[in-house]
Amino acid sequence: MSKKYFIKFVSEPKNDPLKSIVGIACTAQSIADGHDVSVFFAAAGTRLLDPEYIDELNQEMGQDSKFVTEMMEKISDNATLYCSWASVKSTLGHSEGDGALIVSDDNITWSGPPGVIELSSASEIQLVY
Repeated sequence: MSKKYFIKFVSEPKNDPLKSIVGIACTAQSIADGHDVSVFFAAAGTRLLDPEYIDELNQEMGQDSKFVTEMMEKISDNATLYCSWASVKSTLGHSEGDGALIVSDDNITWSGPPGVIELSSASEIQLVY
């Protein structure tokens, strides 16, 4: 039976890279299990949309690993993505439309606290990393 998952990445992944990898893996697994998955990247969690940082996480899994990249591709292809542009700007220094993220701007719903409240209210299961 499919459930509605809301997964939010807000913690600084540099403080605990393995926790971020676990969160990404759980997100990819919820998709593989056939659940309806919404993912919100906010605060320092937007670092997970930075291609250079994803390369760093790949290295955590072993030299020449693409494990994290492959999971992020599964997430971006199959989940509904949300993000805070204010968080992207303050964390990564990028502006909307500059094409600097691993996901194109048109594949993300840009939101803030109202989106987080709406998604959490509509979800059955919430995971926060």
